Amino acid sequence: MPRTQRNDNFIDKTFTVMADIILKVVPFNKKAKEAFVYYRDGMSAQADGEYKEALDNYYEALKLEDDANDRSYILYNIGIIHGSNGEHERALEYYHEAIELNPNLPSALNNIAVIYHYQGERAKEEGREDESEALFDKAAEYWKQAIRLAPNNYIEAQNWLKVTGRSEMDVFF
Repeated sequence: MPRTQRNDNFIDKTFTVMADIILKVVPFNKKAKEAFVYYRDGMSAQADGEYKEALDNYYEALKLEDDANDRSYILYNIGIIHGSNGEHERALEYYHEAIELNPNLPSALNNIAVIYHYQGERAKEEGREDESEALFDKAAEYWKQAIRLAPNNYIEAQNWLKVTGRSEMDVFF
């Protein structure tokens, strides 16, 4: 039984029912439908904290999915899992791949910035000031890109950019 047929909460059940209806009604090819089933099962496993199962499903979805936009979301979710597991370099690789396929993915840009900011904080704590500033500058660039795409989001990042003098943008709020 596919994972999504075992969901216990209302939202997951509703999503599953809607996804199944869409798969039946919209004329997707067999390969695209199969990719979506793996993606959906990956999302369900990820929501349950079953990261290995989620990754297995996402990797299968990547093998089948041809659409660049859909692939970008699969890669983004893989990045989230690696980031959650503290594998920041791997997460960055997947986020960058996602952005190459879909440059209009502000959440991936934000997550890249968050990782660079975190690495900058660590470098600062360890006394590596030059490296810290370079990482903060990288974080700033990615946050600015994310904010340009979603100007009402990332308020904390907007504030950090202002406070640190790294923003020359007038897009805020």
